[in-house]
Amino acid sequence: MSASRRPLWFPRLTLRGGAFLGVGALFLVQYLFTGRRDILFVACLLLLVPVTAAAYVAIRPVAVKVSRTFRPSVVEAGRGTIVTLIVRNLSARPLYGLRWRDTGAPGLTTPGALVLPGLDRFEGGRDNGADAVRLEYSLALRHRGIYSSGPLRLERYDPFGLASSEWTVGEPLDLVVTPTATPLSGTGLTGAGGDGDARERLRHLNHNSDELIAREYRPGDPLRRVNWPATARHGEIMVRQEEHRSNPVARIVLDTALRGRPAPPPGQGPDRRFRHDQAFEVAVELVASVGVHLLDAGFRLDLVELGPSQLGSRTGTGRGGLRGDPAVDFQEAGGMRLLLEGLAGVVPLEPGPAGGARPAPALSGGYAPQLPLPTFAVLVDIDEQDAAELAALGAAARPAVAFNLDTMRPAAIETLRDAGWRCVPVRAARDIPAAWLDAARAQGAAASTGREPS
Repeated sequence: MSASRRPLWFPRLTLRGGAFLGVGALFLVQYLFTGRRDILFVACLLLLVPVTAAAYVAIRPVAVKVSRTFRPSVVEAGRGTIVTLIVRNLSARPLYGLRWRDTGAPGLTTPGALVLPGLDRFEGGRDNGADAVRLEYSLALRHRGIYSSGPLRLERYDPFGLASSEWTVGEPLDLVVTPTATPLSGTGLTGAGGDGDARERLRHLNHNSDELIAREYRPGDPLRRVNWPATARHGEIMVRQEEHRSNPVARIVLDTALRGRPAPPPGQGPDRRFRHDQAFEVAVELVASVGVHLLDAGFRLDLVELGPSQLGSRTGTGRGGLRGDPAVDFQEAGGMRLLLEGLAGVVPLEPGPAGGARPAPALSGGYAPQLPLPTFAVLVDIDEQDAAELAALGAAARPAVAFNLDTMRPAAIETLRDAGWRCVPVRAARDIPAAWLDAARAQGAAASTGREPS
């Protein structure tokens, strides 16, 4: 990583350097009244020393290269990571007497100024010689997000401690902190819709089936694939051939628009929306928990955002939602990591002006569900139009479960309940396992009676 060097500001005097200037100024004033040359000599000396110190720290900028790594590189909220910095001297002179301090985005607690070990002159070769030093410190991450770590700041003092100058070196690196995925029990589903029905039927017909079919032997087939039971039945050599398997599909709808949230009055600032922001964090953790649970159970996951897509590419409709940007698809292989890393950067969209016009839904393209899929909506505060579209989506959802945060308006919840959605309240992250079991019990009871949950 190439070094980036620039003085943060003009060289600064320390408290000691400022004292030198102050005392020198007093001696200079005394000379003006007394005319004594010895006092003038002392005054000039006291004034010249800190100025010389400031020039000393300014005319010798550092030339170093900084590489930065995290261990691990992706962290779950509530856990920690180790930040490793390798600082290498690129100049022909040794570097001594420096102090280092790392910087980062708000939310990252970095250590204070520490002494940087001395670095020999640049030697070339690998970054493990006497011209390089390895620095490490730990970071505790409490909240999800994408945090910028760096750059590193190096501070130099003159030998007498009268002045200092600071440089930023290296480039910042993003640290991804994913939401916590709470472990959930059961699948919460009584059947697998979509393209997973074939596998489900095969499993019920033959519990010992490994989803393989037999075909006649062809030249070049390995002998280890010979299906001996089928060979005995058919009287000719038969080999095993894997049948194309498909995963069942589930759908998650995340409210990222929060269109029911009113814009704050002038002068109120962001504090008025703090309750919605807290509810949104719980919603993201709920989506992470349900999404990881379904992917682990073998489902393919379609994630739909009610706002313009932050996880996938946008289609230019300007709205997102159920008739805007398409759903983002997550597969079982690698899907958990992609889902969690994507959710790390999702933020609630800012509300528009009160009473402002909303963009019309896209008439074509975007997300247009056709198959009746298991659908889980995680809602923070939707408006009437979002409630109407979700109510229409209920006809293509088996089951249709809406996890409602405590910021949801009762009228929107009633609209969903009347459309056949099972509405489950969620207040905090600790309620996620109980809410999931509530939705699973409701679905199980509906399956036993042959009715949809309400």
